[in-house]
Amino acid sequence: MKQVLYAVCLVLISLVVISCREATRTSQNQSSDLTIAAAANLTDAFADIGSRFTSKTGIKVVFSFGATADLAKQIENGAPFDIFAAADSEHVEQLETKGLLTPGSRAIYARGRLVMWLPPGSTLKADRIQDITAKSFERIAIAKPDVAPYGRATVESLQSMGIWNEIESRVIYGQNVSQTKQYVATGNAEVAFIPLALVKPGEGRYIEVGDELHHPIDQALGIVKDSAKQAAARKFVDFLLSPEGQDLMTQKGYRMPPTK
Repeated sequence: MKQVLYAVCLVLISLVVISCREATRTSQNQSSDLTIAAAANLTDAFADIGSRFTSKTGIKVVFSFGATADLAKQIENGAPFDIFAAADSEHVEQLETKGLLTPGSRAIYARGRLVMWLPPGSTLKADRIQDITAKSFERIAIAKPDVAPYGRATVESLQSMGIWNEIESRVIYGQNVSQTKQYVATGNAEVAFIPLALVKPGEGRYIEVGDELHHPIDQALGIVKDSAKQAAARKFVDFLLSPEGQDLMTQKGYRMPPTK
């Protein structure tokens, strides 16, 4: 009798464990929330993209913004993201090579535009980028070039112009482009090199940095292979790459990605 009861208990326990696992798996798969690791330059653009996508599909989107290299490292360490939208193509390619992205999901979704930005109320004279060599520009904010592609493009541009060595000692570094802009907005720097996408209409002055001065800022994305929401992730990617999604990105200060 004891053996029978013991066997019955084992069966019941097994059923409970299986039921809990299935419930957890179902909950994960049926959750409407997508978690997207996105480069900081996308903060404003993806707010609109996410809202429009949710209104069309009912799928909610949660964004985690940061420096591209930092986000890539988090994914390598198993962070539970569904999509990675970078500020360059290199980090996405690296994750794909390591087998961390869903095969065939990598795509370039935008080309970024770099600008030199002065905040509202600034009285400093700057009709061209070379003007920042003046002593009145005591602090120049740039995103860290080792983790932020826009920071790397900034250094390349200033080197191409031959003024990097002259202003390097006055550079302060932000962990990402959002922090870089914040340095200027809070008076901790006089000028910042940031994506055009982070400059709101009528918000201060800016001068666009010529594309010929730096490598193209082609921004790529990919679906994380371990994501349990592959279908929903694909819907977001398809929307972003659709004419409607691309039009929204263009309105936010990006260029269309190059066609092959």
